[in-house]
Amino acid sequence: METYNEILEKIFSAYPMYHKVGSSAYKEGLENIEALLDIIGNPQRKLRCVHVAGTNGKGSVSSFLSSYFQELGYKTGLFTSPHLVDFRERIRINGEMISVQEVLDFFAKYQEKFQHLEPSFFEITTALAFYHFAEQKVDYAIIEVGLGGRLDATNVITPLLSVITNISLEHTQLLGDTISKIAFEKSGIIKDRVPVVIGEFHPESFPVFEDVALQHDAPMFIADNNYQVTSELNCCNVEDSDGKILYSGIKNPLDGEYQRKNIATFVQAVKVLEFVLNIQQDKIVDAIENVVKNTDIMGRWQLLSERPRIICDVGHNLAGLTYTVQSIREESTKVSGRAHVVFGMVQDKDIEHIVPMLPTEPNYYVCRAQIERAMDQEKLAEKMRKQGLTCETYPSVNEAIEAAKAAANSEDVIFITGSCFVVGEALGLFLHKSS
Repeated sequence: METYNEILEKIFSAYPMYHKVGSSAYKEGLENIEALLDIIGNPQRKLRCVHVAGTNGKGSVSSFLSSYFQELGYKTGLFTSPHLVDFRERIRINGEMISVQEVLDFFAKYQEKFQHLEPSFFEITTALAFYHFAEQKVDYAIIEVGLGGRLDATNVITPLLSVITNISLEHTQLLGDTISKIAFEKSGIIKDRVPVVIGEFHPESFPVFEDVALQHDAPMFIADNNYQVTSELNCCNVEDSDGKILYSGIKNPLDGEYQRKNIATFVQAVKVLEFVLNIQQDKIVDAIENVVKNTDIMGRWQLLSERPRIICDVGHNLAGLTYTVQSIREESTKVSGRAHVVFGMVQDKDIEHIVPMLPTEPNYYVCRAQIERAMDQEKLAEKMRKQGLTCETYPSVNEAIEAAKAAANSEDVIFITGSCFVVGEALGLFLHKSS
């Protein structure tokens, strides 16, 4: 009997996957997804949604928002990408992945009807998510944008709130080569008279957002103008713009320096939702502290082992890795031993700017994830050695992790980062061993 993974591979073999092959799988425009949704009865029209875009942090902010609605007692759908271990991670209700049978039933019912449209993997997955959430009659659905915003397959909804976490240069071959061009693509999720939260003020992106919001008569809120999050030991505090502490001693299970900005964005989003939906209960602290329990989010500065400490993080572009590197430096000071970094990237990332910012102290175990987009480990290591980094190369993530573990003692720390796919393979290995 075929396993789930064997069946899933057959189901998706016909659909190009951006995260595996890159821009050749990207389909620009909404005509295809609209046609797909027509076939299945336009389930997106039955959903009350929050739409989340941005360069980094959109997965964390989406998870915080899902956790928030769950803490209020609502049945909450969460659609995110990419997945790290199992495809079904992308589609959850109250933290529970869509079942294998529901995936198979959907394709048994609609696959032939979809064939003439030649949909992309992300289009078909978006349709499945909307269908599942509508069938299960969720109260609210948190929808994370896949890529960009304006032409993303998720941009067929009219949400209660739009959120754009931040803007930095990414996917420049598809979205544009300046902050303002990328901001324009992200601003495409702003809808008529729907409030929008912008996570971070940036002088190049702000005029774009302001102009689009004015065109749509959409109230706009800049989160980091109104809320700041400060760290204190293993907790964090949320302050308003006057420095008044609104929430203190929050134990955030998603560690890492960058989560402070994500929490500020989340708090601003909740404050708008409380007004829009007339919500009286304050569940911000509960939502943050229970986000892992409620959503099963993985790969955000996640501790995999204590001795030696092994931490994985999905930072994978220049902006995200800037914070990851900062956290690596801070974490390295907490241990008496050395730092080791298992590192791999995909071909379309900004390697020329990323490699020079990597700390020189750790030993690097450079590897290649098992996808077509993965950068050759020898080519990557050559760039890293030119920057004075100490590197060894390995053809797989597993071999790199085993080498790092063999070299480390119990007082050392091992980081696994550089690509979602490196982290995903690592999580698959650790979860398999613990099961």
